[in-house]
Amino acid sequence: MGRLFWIACLLVATPAAAQESQIHADFRAEGEHLKENCSAFDLAKIGACAMTLATDHPLHLAFGNIAPQNGFGLGVALVGHHTPNERWRATWNADAVGAPGGAWRTGAYFKIIHTPVSAPTVIPASAAGSATSTGGIRAYAVVDAYAQTISLPTLLFFGLGPGTSRDGKAAFGMRETVIGTRTVVPIARFEALRGINLAALGEVNGRFVQLRRATSTTSASLFDRYSESTAPGLSAQPSFVQFGEGIRISPLAAAAAVRLNYQVDVEQFRAPADATSSFRRWTITLDHEIGLYHRAPARRSLETNGPDDCAIDPTTARCPSVSRDRTGAIGIKMTLSKSDAAAGSRVPFYFQPTLGGSDINGVAALAGYDDYRFRGPHLLLLQETFEHSIYGPVGVWLAAEQGKVARQPTGIFNTRDFVQSVAGGVSLRAGGFPAIVLSLARGTEGYHFAATISPTLLGGSARPSLH
Repeated sequence: MGRLFWIACLLVATPAAAQESQIHADFRAEGEHLKENCSAFDLAKIGACAMTLATDHPLHLAFGNIAPQNGFGLGVALVGHHTPNERWRATWNADAVGAPGGAWRTGAYFKIIHTPVSAPTVIPASAAGSATSTGGIRAYAVVDAYAQTISLPTLLFFGLGPGTSRDGKAAFGMRETVIGTRTVVPIARFEALRGINLAALGEVNGRFVQLRRATSTTSASLFDRYSESTAPGLSAQPSFVQFGEGIRISPLAAAAAVRLNYQVDVEQFRAPADATSSFRRWTITLDHEIGLYHRAPARRSLETNGPDDCAIDPTTARCPSVSRDRTGAIGIKMTLSKSDAAAGSRVPFYFQPTLGGSDINGVAALAGYDDYRFRGPHLLLLQETFEHSIYGPVGVWLAAEQGKVARQPTGIFNTRDFVQSVAGGVSLRAGGFPAIVLSLARGTEGYHFAATISPTLLGGSARPSLH
């Protein structure tokens, strides 16, 4: 794979004519960067070479955790940008990664971003540091289109609800294809709304799931240990059309040191071939980030970027440089999710959210427990995190989490079944380089060590959710 990468770059890194296309110009520039940073062994340029291989465009390495229990994937990604005028920008990503255990993912992601040019305005000195300051963050209308297929040889199931045991562990394999579109529309017609960064969200997805026996030989098979009554959706997996609507506010305060992200989503899963599998889910997310230094960038991903793109602004393709500035942030987050099905219907278990380790999307939740340890149609999760740089991109990372799942909606607020987890470790951040966290966490069932890479690999938007 590495040899093919170098050959591709060398083929396109030749001098081009004055009328060369944008893609040829990008490849030529990347070839020059590779020659400058990676052509000879130089300790002083190891970091620059790694950044070039992992973030440069249009071709770079793609890597990261595919999903818990399915290993570390490595592959290639193509990134392209097109700016026809000052009001519109298009970007596309395509990637393919595979892991030694047989897991793989491939996808194509296309974005259209509306980037209108606003007339300059005079800001009074008294308002320069107001609580509604955007801190340089600009909201753009974004339309996504994507197609992705992922194959996971090993996933875990312990039963449904909070009262399950580790003795009930079973394994299964799954392939899911997601084809759809998503849009984010800022609502800033009135001056009062601009300070809260109000946005409307919408999506339409086709979801196609296939379950199979796992390749794992250390766990019992899901098909042998469970049935349709204990694992709804086990016997058949119909095709789904999933609609989603949402509203989000993301106000900033204290000169953008305090960053809030409040979001409400409602999703409808419709299975035309099997009405008993249709259901509705709504989710509330309240995310608070308190930056300890005003100059520190936000930890959140940029939805104007594709999942393989680290550009720092929707009008440029430049990635952020490595910084040795001190950074630190405190995070407080609450997630509440509830699913409703009509009488005689059920929520397929493979679409139910999980707590424990990381979920199928690679998002950490109750890190002190086995991956996918608790599963249910209703979920409540509280997370408190602290991260601070130690030297350069290396930092300390601490977390405390409390949460539970429930089979009945009324049981989600019963604190008697809450489980807790505490974790500590080190993080690695280097400009647009993936966030790597090495952590040791503890829950009531023991310790859990994890080495993870952020699912938003280069600071770009997340891939389509798998549940």
